[in-house]
Amino acid sequence: MAVAASLVTAGIVLAGCASSDSDGGGEASGTWPGADKSECSGLEQLADFGDLSGKSVSIYTSILPPEQQAQEDSYKLFTTCTGAAVKYEGSDQFETQLSVRVKAGNAPDIAYIPQPGLLKTLVGSGAVVEAPSQVSDNVDKWFGEDWKSYGTVDGTFYAAPLGASVKSFVWYSPKMFKDNGWDIPETWDDMMKLTDQIAATGIKPWCAGIESGTATGWPATDWLEDVLLRDAGPDVYDQWVNHEIPFNDDVVATALDKVGAILKDPKYVNGGFGDVDSIATTAFQDAGTPILKGDCGMMRMASFYAAQWPEGTKVTEDGDVFAFYLPPTNDQFGKPVLGAGEFVAAFDDRPEVQAFQTYLSTDVWANEKAKATPGGGWVSANTGLDSANLSSPIDKLSAEIFQDPDATFRFDGSDQMPSAVGAGTFWTEMTAWITGESTSDALTNIENSWPS
Repeated sequence: MAVAASLVTAGIVLAGCASSDSDGGGEASGTWPGADKSECSGLEQLADFGDLSGKSVSIYTSILPPEQQAQEDSYKLFTTCTGAAVKYEGSDQFETQLSVRVKAGNAPDIAYIPQPGLLKTLVGSGAVVEAPSQVSDNVDKWFGEDWKSYGTVDGTFYAAPLGASVKSFVWYSPKMFKDNGWDIPETWDDMMKLTDQIAATGIKPWCAGIESGTATGWPATDWLEDVLLRDAGPDVYDQWVNHEIPFNDDVVATALDKVGAILKDPKYVNGGFGDVDSIATTAFQDAGTPILKGDCGMMRMASFYAAQWPEGTKVTEDGDVFAFYLPPTNDQFGKPVLGAGEFVAAFDDRPEVQAFQTYLSTDVWANEKAKATPGGGWVSANTGLDSANLSSPIDKLSAEIFQDPDATFRFDGSDQMPSAVGAGTFWTEMTAWITGESTSDALTNIENSWPS
């Protein structure tokens, strides 16, 4: 899930068009300002939109400081090559306020949508404009079908992917592993053998935390999604997310029990914090810290956790902490990857808006963004991204996973479900499950909450 994010309700109605201080609509005109600039090489598509000098594009997003600066820096080349300015606005109330603005007829030109479910809601309201052909072509070239499908609603393509995160990671201490002679597991069975090996030393093999304020429970939903994707494969995963099979189907129960074999076994958890119940009260931001103290061996958490380690922690293959790919449970489905990301949705089709959409969907922008993020903490699934431009080892590893031809990507399931489930009962029931509720009761309660 997108932390602390919730889907807007389905009752959005479009009351007007996006606001802007530039002229509305119209055909592209004038000579492309980037025509004679070497730095604009690779952005020739932008010539389709003409001279955009004096125009501006407003964007609205949940990306805030310190990450905001890197976003804005990555737009400088767009202004150089088109003449158009970009007006950036971030908000920690993004989902709620975007709904309000759309209802009031004050939608931004572009919004970065972190959930496919929210995109579907906005498209259903009539607010979102279909992406131009240039963007569609770029996504076909640089991302592929899996990613394009998340920006598509009822057969129409609306929103290109932007940034991304890999959720299928297990964090560990390279030094602890080396000192104890532990190998990085390549299969689920290997990981469970390692779990027993660590437990035999007196160290709890796993630490975990699912407390996240009103979003408490979301890390446990990621566990289930990751295991279901591995156990049953992408087709069954999609059926489950879309409620084409019941939430409490036997295949889902089997996957959750496999999670429970780790998270609900007192021999395995919760290193550094307490018993199984402590998982529900341990903040996810703090969950990995016992690894640094040698109190636990592993923690399953997304790539964005790299920013949660205490200041000064060396996040490298030979450093204080690093991560390995969560192994598959079988060899039937290649290399399943669970992840998340943002999508670029437009509420206006002026040439400058379409030009900016096009820019963000290119390999050129992906590399500009990487170079504008020297501290790390950002990656894209764009296959044109040169990992040499990524400064963080965990970002490089994420890019390698996204670009692996054997990888089968699926988006976070709760972010695609109706908000009553994905940002509601799925969270609360996973919390109840951790603290003693049965697999059957938890999954049945979620199934019964699915909107009719």
